[in-house]
Amino acid sequence: MKQQRIAFLDYIRVFACFLVMLVHASENFYGAEGSTDMAGPQAFLANESDRLWVSLYDGFSRMSVPLFIIVSAFLLAPMKEGQSMWEFYRKRALRILPPFFVFMVVYSTLPMLWGQIDSATSLHDLSRILLNFPTLAGHLWFMYPLFSLYLFIPIISPWLRNASAKEERFFIIVFAISTLMPYMHRWCGEVWGECFWNEYHMLWYFSGYLGYLVLAHYIRTHLTWGRTKRIVVGTVCTVAGAVATILSFYVQAVPGQTIATPELEIGWAFCTINVLVLTAGMFILFTCIEKPCAFITDISKMSYGMYLMHILWLGMWTKVYKGTLCLPTVEAIPAIAVSTFMCSYITTKLIKLIPGSKWIVG
Repeated sequence: MKQQRIAFLDYIRVFACFLVMLVHASENFYGAEGSTDMAGPQAFLANESDRLWVSLYDGFSRMSVPLFIIVSAFLLAPMKEGQSMWEFYRKRALRILPPFFVFMVVYSTLPMLWGQIDSATSLHDLSRILLNFPTLAGHLWFMYPLFSLYLFIPIISPWLRNASAKEERFFIIVFAISTLMPYMHRWCGEVWGECFWNEYHMLWYFSGYLGYLVLAHYIRTHLTWGRTKRIVVGTVCTVAGAVATILSFYVQAVPGQTIATPELEIGWAFCTINVLVLTAGMFILFTCIEKPCAFITDISKMSYGMYLMHILWLGMWTKVYKGTLCLPTVEAIPAIAVSTFMCSYITTKLIKLIPGSKWIVG
C-alpha cells in the first residue's frame, strides 16, 4: 500500500532544498577563490555588505540539513512493524544509491568539458568513488551521515516503539547538551574524557544527527500542542535560533581579514544548540500547514535530483550575477539561489520524462 503524503513535509522539503542552494550561493561571497563554488578552509569577506548579507542569508539557512534529517526520520523511524532490517536496507539502498553514484560519476567527469577539472583529477575522483565524494561535489558530504542514520534506524526502532515521552525527552535533553560541545572545545579545550588518545567524550553516543532522528519521532508521537501553541513556540524558537546563528558569524567576520572557516562557522555547525533551536522551531511551525499544494508536491518529488545536480548550475549563475552583472550582494545571493533552484527543478523534471529516470534522479 502506497504511503499517503503528509502535506507539511512536502513544504519542508522544498523550503530546505532552496535553503541548501542559498547556503552555497552565499559561500561564493566569503570562500576563498576556487573551483568548487563552495567555501574552502579559509574565509575572506571583502566588505561590510558581504559580511552583513552572508551572515543573514547563510546563517538563517543553516537549518536546511537538519530539516532534511528530521523529514526522513519523521517518515522512516521507527521502521514498519514486521519489516526486517534487510528489507529496510534494500528499499532505502535501491531508492537513493543509484542516483548518488550516477552523480558521483557526473561530478568526476562532466566538469572536464568546461575545464573545471583536468583528466588527472577526474581519474583520481573516479578511483575514490567508494571512499568519498568527488572534488567538485562537496555538497554530497550530507549523504554519508544520512546513510549512517538509515543503517541505525532498524537498531533504534524497537526502543522508539516502546519509549515513553519522558524517556525520549531525556534523550533529546542530553543531545541538546552535546550540541554545546563546539563552544566548549573553543573555550574549555578537551572535556569529559577527551584527550589525544580518546575522542569519545561522555556524550558521544547521544551526539550527532541521531538526536534529530529522536526529535522527529518525539514531535510526531508525543507532541500534542494545539495550533496556536505551535505557532507561538515555533516562532519564538525560530527567531531566537536565527538571531544567535546569524550573530555567531557576524561578530567574528572582519572584512579584509583571512579567517579559518571552521572558526568563523563555529555557530553554523548543524549540531550546535542554536541551530537545533532554529530547526526545531521552524519544523514545529511547518506542522501547522494542513492544505497540500500540487506544485509544492511536484517540486518535493524532484528535490533529491535537484539537490544532487544543483552545484552544476550554481557555478554558472554565480558567474552571471556576481561576475557579469556585478549585482550587489543583497541581490546576487538570492538571485543565484533562485536561478539555480529553477534550473535544477526544470532539468530534473525533464529527466523524469526518460524511462528509468528513477535510477538517475530518484
